[in-house]
Parts: sequence; structure tokens; C-alpha cells
Amino acid sequence: MPVPRITKDDLKQRLESPDTSARPTIIDVRLKYPYEHSTVRLAGSVRMMPNALNVSQLARDRDVVVYDSDPDEVTSSTVAVDLIRQGFRVSVLKGGIAEWAGANFPVETKSAPKPTPPPAKA
Repeated sequence: MPVPRITKDDLKQRLESPDTSARPTIIDVRLKYPYEHSTVRLAGSVRMMPNALNVSQLARDRDVVVYDSDPDEVTSSTVAVDLIRQGFRVSVLKGGIAEWAGANFPVETKSAPKPTPPPAKA
């Protein structure tokens, strides 16, 4: 099933719209490791595990944009197909978070795991 894509520029324009009803819900569906080891996410995004979507958090009358960390949007495309089959209006962020952050578009910081320091020598 072909999945609609949205460019970073189009998404930014929609998120900055004065009409709040035109702003889509943004879902971060990065796989566990890429998400946990990143320090950024799209501002205002909702985190959902790709294999455990909580669609009760989504409004059916609002567009949804999903993104991941893969430049080919593999995970977000799979999630989008699932959501489309459930009746949601979904598109995938072309290029994922890397393209968004690479354009210096707004992100929120989040914590990432800190490496465990080596044990002290006695």
C-alpha cells in the first residue's frame, strides 16, 4: 500500500499554522535503541512503540504524521499502513528525524542513557 509522505518544510508550515485544528498529531515511532540513545525529538511529538500503538490517544478527525530515524522511513511506513487501515489520515515524515533536525527545525531535548562508568580500581 502506498503511504503518503510529507516533507519537513510542509510539516513545519502546518505546525506553525495559526489554525490549531490544521496542526497534525506527531508520533515518534523510532525503534527502542535509536529512541533511547537520542537526545532530541520533534517538539510536541507523542512517543509510541511501533508494535504497541495506543490508538485511543489519537483523534480520528485530525491528521497524523509519523516519523522514525531511518532515512528510508521503514518503521514509520509500516506504522502508517496499520493506522491507515484503522481509518486514520496518516503521512510519513520524509527523511525522518535526521532530515528534520538537520534543517535546524524545532526539537525538544530529552534524556538519553548515560554510560556506566568503569569500576574504580582498588
